[in-house]
Amino acid sequence: MLDREEYVEQAHFFGVLGDRIGQNTPMQEILSQVREEILATSDLPKAIDYLLSELKHAGVFHTAMARMSHYFTAFQAYVVEAAEDDRGRFDLRVAIDILREEALYRAQENMGPQGLFLYQFEVLCRNRMSYDRGLAAIAEDPYFDADWRKWILTVRRQMGLVDFADLIYVRSEYYVEQQQRKRQPVPADEPPPLFGVREGRIALANRHKNPVFLFAALQRQLAYPEAPKPRTPDVVTLVIPQLQNTVARLETRVQMLEEEQRGGIDLTKLYERPPKKGE
Repeated sequence: MLDREEYVEQAHFFGVLGDRIGQNTPMQEILSQVREEILATSDLPKAIDYLLSELKHAGVFHTAMARMSHYFTAFQAYVVEAAEDDRGRFDLRVAIDILREEALYRAQENMGPQGLFLYQFEVLCRNRMSYDRGLAAIAEDPYFDADWRKWILTVRRQMGLVDFADLIYVRSEYYVEQQQRKRQPVPADEPPPLFGVREGRIALANRHKNPVFLFAALQRQLAYPEAPKPRTPDVVTLVIPQLQNTVARLETRVQMLEEEQRGGIDLTKLYERPPKKGE
């Protein structure tokens, strides 16, 4: 885990990166500019230098983030890798927004492993990313202890086979309370609960329902950031060029009709001029 000032500077870095990418500024220029804005007492300027060097040589920088595992998490590197994949449809601007929100959340004092995992997992779901690679990257986060890592890998194996709400419920304190209320003995080798009573109740109430309701309720109660979603294309920027082309074609047709009414269309305007001697 890094100091709080590192996450604050990371949030600023990703925020500036996302704003200037939207202005069609070259990535190398953005990294060079934002490096001067970062707090010099943090380690982020050194990391940006390495990202910039990797971008100049390889054209991508997720490989540099993966090598700096002491500074960037495996999940951060995986998100950027998915965005830089030419075969995918994951927008780099959405990836930057994801990293910015995560860095802001990590800078908060009330951050917990429950909120961090649910945010990262919802990012995978909302953006249709690989559960296998994504959950493996989440499990490598140093913020999660051994019990969390073991459970995350269990979720990775059981995705699609077991309802995610059930996976949360059986590892919650509310499940333990329900078992004790039924006077059913808890096995000695039972793993410790990872979620509280509140999360267990929410999971039980949302069994066999749309997962969107489960994520929305957990996000409200745990106050972790809302996962950025794929951006819908701007209709105005798509429609205006099409309208301009349509108007241009209509103007051409109207001119041809006017010429036909005046006595016929002069086809000589469409002839190609023969080349002169010596050309």
